[in-house]
Amino acid sequence: MNRIPLIILSAATMLAVTSHTAQAHVGIGQTSGFVYGLGHPISGIDHILAMVMVGAFAAQIGGRAMWLVPATFVTVMVLGGSVGTASIGLPFVELGIGLSVLVLGAVVALGLRIAVTLAMALVGFFAMFHGYSHGAEMPATGSGLGYGVGFVLATAALHALGLGFGLVLSRGASGRGAHLVQATGSAVALAGAVIVTGMF
Repeated sequence: MNRIPLIILSAATMLAVTSHTAQAHVGIGQTSGFVYGLGHPISGIDHILAMVMVGAFAAQIGGRAMWLVPATFVTVMVLGGSVGTASIGLPFVELGIGLSVLVLGAVVALGLRIAVTLAMALVGFFAMFHGYSHGAEMPATGSGLGYGVGFVLATAALHALGLGFGLVLSRGASGRGAHLVQATGSAVALAGAVIVTGMF
């Protein structure tokens, strides 16, 4: 558990160094190699918020969920990335990403401790849209492997950030930390609602 603050610090540093304001969506931006892959998930606020909420959600459930939920997201995201790379059509990608911010923020805000399998199914559903977005940006050249490794590592770092955030704050005896995590979830859900409504 002593590693959690270090994970949080490392992930926060990576975000500060590489994040910029452009949305990381299909058809936008230059993509080649590890560095671009690393930057893709953290170049759009929607991706950042959803990834962090996956970690916080896993922390709220606890137990096996702390590794199974993020691992499911990453695994299905890679599958979605393969679909995007193959130029197979997937409808409502932008809407799916926006809804992931809204729904994942809401489950954290409500402090839902659902069955691990249901949590895995929920995050897996949204991971397909995020993965597709990443995959559609992946170059078809040899650098595509580096790009894929980069976006997987960036995603895992964001999950670790959310997981550490949830675990560290939930340690407080007063329960205020858990309330702060839920309040953060509420703010993320509101941001997700703004993202989704902005599409219509």
